[in-house]
Amino acid sequence: MSGNNKKQFKEIKMSQFDTIHTVENNFAKSNPNYLKGMFGATDVMPLWIADMDFEIAKPIQEALQKLVTRNMYAYEFNTETVFKAISDWNLKRHQLKLNPKSFVQVSGVLTGIGVLIRELSEKGDGIMIQTPVYHQFFKVIESAGRKVIHNKLKVIDGQYQMDFEDMERKLKTQNIKTILLCNPHNPIGRVWTKEELQKLVHLANKYEVTIISDEIHSDIVYSGAHFNSIVSLDSSENHIAVIGSPAKTFGMQSISNGYLYIPNENTFKQVKNTIGSLYLDHGSIHSANATIAAYTKGEEWLDDLLIYLEKTMNWMEGFVQNELPEITIYKPEGTYQVWLDFSKLNISDAALKHLVVNQAKLALTPGDWFESSHTQFMRMNVASPLSKIQQAFHQLKKAINQGVDCSFSEGTSTTDCCSC
Repeated sequence: MSGNNKKQFKEIKMSQFDTIHTVENNFAKSNPNYLKGMFGATDVMPLWIADMDFEIAKPIQEALQKLVTRNMYAYEFNTETVFKAISDWNLKRHQLKLNPKSFVQVSGVLTGIGVLIRELSEKGDGIMIQTPVYHQFFKVIESAGRKVIHNKLKVIDGQYQMDFEDMERKLKTQNIKTILLCNPHNPIGRVWTKEELQKLVHLANKYEVTIISDEIHSDIVYSGAHFNSIVSLDSSENHIAVIGSPAKTFGMQSISNGYLYIPNENTFKQVKNTIGSLYLDHGSIHSANATIAAYTKGEEWLDDLLIYLEKTMNWMEGFVQNELPEITIYKPEGTYQVWLDFSKLNISDAALKHLVVNQAKLALTPGDWFESSHTQFMRMNVASPLSKIQQAFHQLKKAINQGVDCSFSEGTSTTDCCSC
């Protein structure tokens, strides 16, 4: 149930999403080598990576099973049907009219963003991002030889907002060619309003800057919020949406392609030619058929998922307010990521890491992945059974109530550990 799909909120007493499934060790989130390398421990609940602990929708399972059992895999191309399914979905779900002929398929969302950055800018040019933001944005910009320009979000009355004054000042004075937007925003969970996006488009047009909008979480939107694609706004014909990947929506991270929507005809031809020349537009039929099944038959599953996730969000908000006032939670308007601020604990960065990982036994994404100064923040992925999320918060409460074990590092004194 999103702001775009106005179904009455209903309580689910027992849900398919309550089932706890075995998490395979070859999944990135639970891989012992990954956990040891990043967190220094393997006996932790993995809530750090942005994927789901839920079974995918039955129609997607059936589409994949059909491919497996037919036992023949000759050349097969189905992109036109995929593009139509994405277009039909967005018209029904978001009242967004998209031309199926304006899509370009890529092997993944980050691949598409990487190509766009190279096509729309030169080495040394600035690419603006709004931090804290998805950490891979830094890599995809810097690996292309471009410069990251921070337009830091600001917190006003407990809500993250765009800093348009800082944005315009930097658009005036720095050689910025592209703004890489995240909407809904990862990790803070904002779903940018139409008014905010219109201001952004106005400034981008004024300074002849192209917006690349990562909209991979566009279907994960909760009550009271409404998703607006960058390409739906006035004067946005020169901007690009990374839209149509079912990865986050339907739990298809390991098998989904990415899709770029480019309304400008000249830019479309330029990008399509480059992607085609590199053979990056050849997705597998497994991904194609799963995507078609998701967008044509997966709506009921998604509606139930959103109800379930919103129930989880409401529980977390209440628990933190009543049981963990030491933590500030930014309740998301979209995504299944929750941004947590631990700064009121008044402990060092090392002590916070020890408290969460070694005492609470949780693997959460470190905040400084999203911006270097956010060392007192962590992101939690909550696309898991509610009982698991409840357990995680109870473990966190127990650890905080016990206090930080300041003997965790040899030679670390209580003064070094706790600034109180």
